[in-house]
Amino acid sequence: MGFFSWITQDTKRSVANVHSSKETFPVYLLDDKGNIWKENHYNGYGDFRGKDYFELLAEMNGFTEQDAVEKNCELRDLGIFIKGENIKYPNIVENILLWKWKNEEPKSCYDQGFFYD
Repeated sequence: MGFFSWITQDTKRSVANVHSSKETFPVYLLDDKGNIWKENHYNGYGDFRGKDYFELLAEMNGFTEQDAVEKNCELRDLGIFIKGENIKYPNIVENILLWKWKNEEPKSCYDQGFFYD
């Protein structure tokens, strides 16, 4: 499987992962309820200090572990393949003190946080 990465919603920077030639920088993952996860060294696989972006996406849209069991998959998979209207999205930003959650999907990074050269 490849890497997952995004463009920060406030500074428009690619979230580099620890395997790339670029330096990592602290980023924050936040949900619509005010929960925040700070990641200093992003690993490239969607995990922000123990909180998976795709699991959070699924949870924010009403999916549970039980839903995943019934569909014979992981909660993360439900987030990866979520479709439809009125989807709530986690935010990914650098400056948490200057940011208020908004329901906008973070843009995926074309370089996957790794393939910059």
